[in-house]
Amino acid sequence: MVFHPSFPRLAAGLVLMAGFASLTGTSVHALDLAAEARRLVGAGQGVQVETADGRVLVSEAGALAVHPASVSKIPTTLALLRELGPDHRFETRFLADGSIRSGSITGPLVIRADGDPYFVDENALLVSEAFRQLGLREVKGDLIVEGQLIFNWKVDAVAPRLRRAFEGNVAAAAWEAVRASGNAMIDASGGMPRLQFTQPFASAAGPETLLVTHLSQPLRYMLKALNGYSNNIFAPLAESVGGIGAVQEEIRDLLPPGYREEIVLGDGAGAHGANRMSPRATVAILRALKSELSGYGLDFTSVMPVAGIDEGTLKKRLAGPNGEGFVVGKTGTYGDYGACALIGALRTKNGLVYFAILNHGVPIVEARRRQDAYVRVLIAELGALPWAYRRDDTLAFTRAEVVIADTRTTAAHGR
Repeated sequence: MVFHPSFPRLAAGLVLMAGFASLTGTSVHALDLAAEARRLVGAGQGVQVETADGRVLVSEAGALAVHPASVSKIPTTLALLRELGPDHRFETRFLADGSIRSGSITGPLVIRADGDPYFVDENALLVSEAFRQLGLREVKGDLIVEGQLIFNWKVDAVAPRLRRAFEGNVAAAAWEAVRASGNAMIDASGGMPRLQFTQPFASAAGPETLLVTHLSQPLRYMLKALNGYSNNIFAPLAESVGGIGAVQEEIRDLLPPGYREEIVLGDGAGAHGANRMSPRATVAILRALKSELSGYGLDFTSVMPVAGIDEGTLKKRLAGPNGEGFVVGKTGTYGDYGACALIGALRTKNGLVYFAILNHGVPIVEARRRQDAYVRVLIAELGALPWAYRRDDTLAFTRAEVVIADTRTTAAHGR
């Protein structure tokens, strides 16, 4: 028997289409998704599409590692969940390092922080209110920071901005939000709480007394919002699990051996020039993230935004009936590196379908247009279903907890 030279490619195409038809229940006359990827996204641009059971529907430049921009936040998300768990609360403790008399601390106020990325003006006001309930009005000293303090989305190593917040220099809208939150601890009749700082005694005076412990909202809510807005606070947040080197090592260990060199992380947020990920490694990371979330009874919507519904970078993407609510995922954009990405998952009646689109060297607006056009093809051809999801608009600071210590008990804490 003589085979035509094109027979192997034809046979492979028929196998792919048969698998596609099995997934979606459509006929074998469905679109060639690989050809559509080349047509809509671009030949040589990275596209990987896989079914829940591991079948590869599309792999266009699937092993090519390019700059993923903020898609770098997804491996960081996975490492944080694996090391800390979705209900982890970051702890920030406030201690008097000196005697307390008549509402004054003779000595500095010590802050022991472990990197809470969501400590903002409203949280500072909750702590200030706790100080007021303790009867504290004055600190005869300054603030001393131990550990990693992040305030209003920036590392605040010596706390000048937090000190100003304790002194009452915050936006009126922040205090109004705290007053309106219904927190039983808030004494709205007393006006905004304020703490006065004077500095004749700037050094430690001892003994230490624990005053207030601030417990952040659970980690999963943070990750949901930070991924939604693509906040680069992910970079210092990676320090909570040993730094970016530890994140890279942990994620590589979860990947097939042949994929491990296809992820390089210079930071956990996506701004570092060294960052690289391939489409197929990205899909493998999404699979690992799905597995991790499932162990806690959660799904992707717990830590990533839903297109057209959640606020942030996906809010205005894939708008309309053939897109809104169908994609849970993550965007990435970094113009300096010519990087633009969209990754995520679709629901179908036969399970999830994972996709990663990593554009490089394409103008950002054009790359986004191509990505959305191709994802709409996936939605239509795979028979995607909307995610069963309703947006949660609970204010972040209302999920935090503030614990007031019994200041009659004085203990020495290791410095």
